[in-house]
Amino acid sequence: MADFERIYTDHFPSVYKYVFSLCRNPAMAEEVTQEAFYKAMMHMDQFDGTCQLYVWLCQIAKNTYFTYHQKQKRQVSEGEADLSQEAAPDFERDLMDQETARRLHVLLHQLPEPYKEVFSLRVFGELPFSQIGELFGKTDSWARVIFYRAKTKLRRDFHENTV
Repeated sequence: MADFERIYTDHFPSVYKYVFSLCRNPAMAEEVTQEAFYKAMMHMDQFDGTCQLYVWLCQIAKNTYFTYHQKQKRQVSEGEADLSQEAAPDFERDLMDQETARRLHVLLHQLPEPYKEVFSLRVFGELPFSQIGELFGKTDSWARVIFYRAKTKLRRDFHENTV
């Protein structure tokens, strides 16, 4: 796992810039880049070395972006049937609804540590990843990964509980 943390630290800025060049949206670029690194971590055994690691990571990021983009287009298409409402709300807009926020707080409370604390420090404390990493005696890359995993679990659990 320490090797992947180094890979993440070394390549995150470059992969992020690549994704940003595709979407021109900082929040989306961050989301897609984190998702791409998660996929890379889960499938590291499939990296065969026939290309540079950076190229492999960018390919995963590009595919992740296109999948994300297609999903967003489908949500908009489905929402066009009823123009009186906004297109399918995204995770961040859900936070605006008080009932949704309450349910998210319940799910957050159920997260194990350090996921709960890292997520809370980032979202509610608005701390940068570098400071969160320092608090735990870890790197900012570690804090990013833990935050992303917490966010992914919250999103998954939230959507499973609303269906």
